[in-house]
Amino acid sequence: MRNWTHHYARINGLDVHYVEEGEGPLVVLLHGFPHTWFSWRHQISALAEAGYRVVAPDLRGMGQTTVPDDVEEYRADRIVADICGLLDHLGEERAVFSGLDFGLFAAYDVAFEHPERVHGLIGLQNPFYAVYDRLPSEVERERGREHFNHMSYYLDDPAGAQADLEAHPREILAKIFHILSEKADFTQVWAHPPGTSYRRALPAPPELPWPWLTEWELEAYVGDYSRSGFRGGVNWYLAADANWEYRRRRAQTRTTVPFYFLGSEADVDLAHWHGESPTESLREHHADVRAVRTVATGGHMIAMENPGEVNRVFVDFLADLCSARPISETSISARPNSGAPAPESRAEESRSAGSPTR
Repeated sequence: MRNWTHHYARINGLDVHYVEEGEGPLVVLLHGFPHTWFSWRHQISALAEAGYRVVAPDLRGMGQTTVPDDVEEYRADRIVADICGLLDHLGEERAVFSGLDFGLFAAYDVAFEHPERVHGLIGLQNPFYAVYDRLPSEVERERGREHFNHMSYYLDDPAGAQADLEAHPREILAKIFHILSEKADFTQVWAHPPGTSYRRALPAPPELPWPWLTEWELEAYVGDYSRSGFRGGVNWYLAADANWEYRRRRAQTRTTVPFYFLGSEADVDLAHWHGESPTESLREHHADVRAVRTVATGGHMIAMENPGEVNRVFVDFLADLCSARPISETSISARPNSGAPAPESRAEESRSAGSPTR
């Protein structure tokens, strides 16, 4: 039986919703879009049972947390203030952070801005910020002139995108969740011409239930986004240029806190948004790489698709971090974006003392 406790707190001018379970060292799980705290439903109790205090908030603009209207309210410094304010509210000096997409980028921002508040980072699918050599809007709009591109779709017509999402929340959520899974191919959406809506570009998913998502689980997302709308998620995309410039102004170019990474071989994000061989360049972004693992099964939605393996790896990483117990050194025989056959074992790892494979 799950022992989740729902809380609401006034933090950084927002009414913030978060879910908590367990006692011990604090682990904070940060979701992406279009997600909520509920995307960590398989991890919260598993980590709590392993001896950790687990907190999964709804980030600003999503779920049951306040949705600011102004794009400026989604700048990285605002998000950092939210997360540090959450730690203060919880009475904790620091936490281990993990996340996905926007949530993980927020954790990286906290590690850069306030390393004293970060016990460690567990990267999931996103090993570092997406690679851009100039403004993200310029790069994504160029791609969007060649074919449909969901990034330029949000940037070019945010009001239209928001309206379409809000008119069809169940359809769009089911389509996005499925296209990002191991059983689908996200590159299918790029076969559509510019001007296509995201909803039209996404293929129809199979009927629910899926092996990793039931009707009621999808309805948990539909209910929250039907209430909150999609303005917050769209605004996270619209803040991309401001955040890219903000991060480039930092003197520090690598995080300095302990860093662990878990990725899956079928992840479209690793394959297309982090440059060539991202798992081989971790040290360019993180100074203290402790361990890296890849798993053979699960797409971008790995925390929901393959929760048993994710939970096992997270518990192993946390034990290593919190007890200084070294993880045994092995090598990775296949990278998530390499196209090489899957290793025989379901998860392999590399220790920072060896080659920093990601």
